[in-house]
Amino acid sequence: MSRRELVVLGTASMLPTRDRNHNGYVLFFDDAAILFDPGEGTQRQMTRAGVSATDLTRIAITHLHGDHSLGLAGVAQRLSGDQVRHTVPVSFPASGEPWVRHLLDASAYDHHERVVLQPVPAVAPGAVVLPRVPGERGDEPGAPVLSTRPLAHRIDTIGYRLDEPDGVSLDPAALRAAGVPHGPAVGRLRRDGVLALDDGRTVRLTDVSVPRRGQSVAFVMDTGLCESVHALADGVDLLVVESTFLHRDADLAERWGHLTCRQAALVAASAGVRHLVLTHFSQRYRVPEELPEAFEREAREVFDGTLTVAADLDRVPVPPRRRP
Repeated sequence: MSRRELVVLGTASMLPTRDRNHNGYVLFFDDAAILFDPGEGTQRQMTRAGVSATDLTRIAITHLHGDHSLGLAGVAQRLSGDQVRHTVPVSFPASGEPWVRHLLDASAYDHHERVVLQPVPAVAPGAVVLPRVPGERGDEPGAPVLSTRPLAHRIDTIGYRLDEPDGVSLDPAALRAAGVPHGPAVGRLRRDGVLALDDGRTVRLTDVSVPRRGQSVAFVMDTGLCESVHALADGVDLLVVESTFLHRDADLAERWGHLTCRQAALVAASAGVRHLVLTHFSQRYRVPEELPEAFEREAREVFDGTLTVAADLDRVPVPPRRRP
């Protein structure tokens, strides 16, 4: 059975706290496992969460502030020490390449990792689809597509969106009615789109299938409100979004290039997001007096879908597929 869930490694913004590690998130999506924004302490959080370095198929960094990238050094050395055999692309805003290279070579170790740098232009208009690289795991037909859009922060920053292509699902009742036998015949029908039966009849895939809408996940970190935030969130099943400040501190959010909880929830509501995950909380808010209760109350004023105010080591499933 395929695995589709978000594993939350850390939820703090600039400074880690007693209760919250720096950022870090792993999205498991079938054969893919994308590590987003490995902040300081990510390697240890992976161990606590039961995430292996061999699971990782890509590292995706939104920007090169430390709370989103300092853990890259340890994760790269873990990939080397565990001698991960597949290629692991590292995507990031192109202007951050010097810092990425420094982090990958931050200390002395035997380099057995198979990391490929994939700089992304952070000022490109519209979406940039990230190509697969040779040796990357999970590059099968129908694999989901990862794209980026530029965000509005104090340094070059990109957001990510994963989209599964639309497809079809076979209808068991229609298969039985058409007389299609179980086993290899079903595989041939799915592969070829048509199947010749022993009695001379022909069954087409369109006759025994229903449309299957692809699933989507968006990851939006440090940014002020901009067109790309809405584009990334549009209609996704799961939106992971920064919620650094409560709206009473909107002046701080604007000054430092962040979203408030209310802004993030309004985006999710207008975009038709099914499950909203709020994260990246400022250390200024007290636990448990304000986190998670105050953030949940503020988000619920404008968003009535499924809501998670993330905590470290949470596991958040991607919502079940929409019915056609």
